Parts: sequence; C-alpha cells; structure tokens
Amino acid sequence: MNLKNKRQSYLTGIAMVIIGMTASCKQQVTKEPAADFTLEGDVITVPENSGLKSKLKFITVNTEPYRMQMMTAGTVKAIPTQFAEIAPPFQGRVTKSYIRLGMKTTAETPLFEISSPDFIAAQKVFFQEKSQMQQAERTLKRQKDLMANGVGTQKDLEEAQTGYDVEKKEYENAVIGIKIFKANPEKLSLGQALVVHAPITGEVIENKVVLGQFIKDDAASVATVANLNKVWVAGQVKEKDIRYIHEKDECEIEVAALPGKKLQGKVYHVNEIVDEDTRSVQVLIECDNSDHTLKPGMYVSVNFIDAPTSAVLIPLKAILQMNDANFVFVVTAAGKYIKRKVETGDTEGSRVVIKSGLAKGEKIVSEGGFYLLEAK
Repeated sequence: MNLKNKRQSYLTGIAMVIIGMTASCKQQVTKEPAADFTLEGDVITVPENSGLKSKLKFITVNTEPYRMQMMTAGTVKAIPTQFAEIAPPFQGRVTKSYIRLGMKTTAETPLFEISSPDFIAAQKVFFQEKSQMQQAERTLKRQKDLMANGVGTQKDLEEAQTGYDVEKKEYENAVIGIKIFKANPEKLSLGQALVVHAPITGEVIENKVVLGQFIKDDAASVATVANLNKVWVAGQVKEKDIRYIHEKDECEIEVAALPGKKLQGKVYHVNEIVDEDTRSVQVLIECDNSDHTLKPGMYVSVNFIDAPTSAVLIPLKAILQMNDANFVFVVTAAGKYIKRKVETGDTEGSRVVIKSGLAKGEKIVSEGGFYLLEAK
C-alpha cells in the first residue's frame, strides 16, 4: 500500500470514530427524559426541577352527599283497586243506559238498567217470604194475647213461635238474595229492572253498552270505570341491582311524548319474586297523575334515586386502568407517588364514585397520571 492510500485509510478511520461518538451522544440525549422520575420499590419520585411536574394536577379527596341513580324502563298501569271492569254476573237485556265516556262516577252512580229473569225470580221469592213472615208474626202475636188472657195454650204458642222463627230466617235469606243484585230491599218493587252501579269513584274510560242488547252471565266486561288520579309505573330492575331499591325511594319518570318533562314518583312496592326469564324484579312506583299525563299502557323511563349517602367522588381523568383493574396515583409526600387500586361505582357527569381504596383527606393525581405509567 502506498503512502496516499494509507493516508486515506487513516482519515476514514478518524471519520468513523467521530460518527460513533456523535451517535453515542445522541443516544445519551434521547435517554435524558428518563431522569424526570425515579422508581424505588413502589414509590415513584418526581424531582422538583423535572419538566414532568408541570404536567400533573392534584386534588384532595373529600366526601360529599350523593344519591345513587339507576335508569330502567317501565310501563304505566292503573292501580287495581281503582280500576273496575263492569260485567254483570246475571244475564238480562239492557233497558236503559246512563253511561257515557268520560262521565264522572261515585260508588252509587247508576250506569245502566237490565231486565234480568234472575232478578225477577229473586224479587218473587223476597215478597213471598216477606208476606209469610208477616203472617207468622201476626199468628205469634195472637197466641201471645190469648195466653195473656188465659184462653190460649202453651203448645199453640210454642208452635207459633217456631213458625215465626223459620219464616224470619227464610225472609233474611231472601233479603241476602236481593242484596246480591246490589238492590235495596226497602225500596224494592216487584218487576223493577236491575240497576248496575259504578263500584268505585272515578270516570268511565270504556263503554260498550248498547240499548236493547242481551248480556249473558258469562259475557266479558261491557264498561270500565277507573280513577287515574294516581297510577303505578311498573319498572323492571335486574336482580343484581335490587339491593339498591327501597320502598319510598324517590323516582323521576320521563315520557317520550313529553321531552324534557320529569314527573315525580315514589317506590310503592318491591316484588318478592324474580322473573326467571329476564332475571329482573318488578318494582311498583306510585305517581300523582291528577292531570292524566300518564296513561295505562304507556312506556316510560324510570330513574331510581336512592336515599342520600356520603360518598367519595373524583374526576374520571384520575382513574387509570391496567390488567382490568382501576387505580389512581396517591401522593405520599412532596414529589412522591404510589399506585393504589380502587373500586369504582356509578358516574356522575365527569366524576366517578369510589366505593373503596381512598379515604377523605388523601391527595391524588387528578390529571396527567398516565405520564407516571412509564416508571418501571
């Protein structure tokens, strides 16, 4: 190799050394950010002069009143004791009708009249038994007068007493037979039509009565009277959540037909049986419905609101996840942080309820905690 080639080889070697030193320096510069924090055991330390510190935000954990809320679907129902389907238990022909849709009723409002063969037969028995009892009563009175004047016998008096007791019992049974038809025996006249009355206070919401129609004793209802000033909403709650629902808990009812409007209700009853198909429990909510906004059969959304409790709520940004677990970074001292597992509950806007893992007064990283995840 001549001198010129040796010189070129020497210069090339020097250039390679310089390139290697430059690359080494660049690698050192790249690793520099690792000095933003250090890890000793489970404690992450961020130095005072670290650029990472400005990226972290903190809050002090506190407790506050909180009411758990849970949303589910529901159906509006009439309260059974305030809903009556009118189906006369005795057959007959409609002779008069007073009923009309929307008509207000009391428990004594007449709805319609029917000419019922069964009612006519009961009337005949009633008047016959009434007459026989009155005759037996007169016979007994006469025997008592005879005995008082010394011209009667004890045997005749006893027979008269027995006859009266029997007729009186028959008459009482006949009175019961008339009352079965909801008729007043004191105002009864032979051949009068059977008057069907409303059984409850409310209004007529269904009317299928036709003047002259013949109603069989096994016919379906021909009218419906209901009081809808209060209704039930039947909500379905999953069995895993039923422990949060209690009688008298407040609820908010939302109806698709009334966007933005919320109606108030209270839990009336929690069913004792779990539906095996849906794995849910029916919860009845009583709602004031004086304006008849809620109508039976209507679908609604129910927001159950539990009684107020004290709870810890922190920003959702403070929650980090790893291996299907939730955790936060807790400040143990100035610039020192430790990862702690927490159990979360419901969310409220941008915050989440902490069931366990944090206590009042502790300080946590509320934002920027993911920068600390690089600590190994």
